[in-house]
Amino acid sequence: MRTFWLLALLCVAPLTHAAIYKYVDQEGNITYTNIPRAGAKRLELTPLSTIAGGNPQSNPGPANFPRVSKSTQEKRDAMRRELLQHELATEEGKLAAARQALKAGEAVRLGNERNYQKYLDRVQGLKDVVLRHQQNVDALKKQLGE
Repeated sequence: MRTFWLLALLCVAPLTHAAIYKYVDQEGNITYTNIPRAGAKRLELTPLSTIAGGNPQSNPGPANFPRVSKSTQEKRDAMRRELLQHELATEEGKLAAARQALKAGEAVRLGNERNYQKYLDRVQGLKDVVLRHQQNVDALKKQLGE
């Protein structure tokens, strides 16, 4: 029986639309909430699913909104991709250098590192640099869709 009510609730939920209230307190702070309170003004909002049939691509927008031709956009996309690939190559070079520095740093204990913790701190700093460059490479690859 519980399953029936849960199913019924899931079927009815998309048909309802929550009210939003705007409340301005004595200090001028604005609060938006779904809970009505004294002095709050109810905002009438159109659900996104009813705007242009729910398809954002079919919404033409304002008449004076600037438009870009398909060829211009393709040129921009190609330029962006080229820039990202250049950044990726640069970041991969920095990552390789950071890994090499980490490998060399782990192999040597400097003279001022009599305290072993100083050595560990220095090596951890090198590991952090490697991690940061690896995260940058991963983010650039994600941007490029690789």
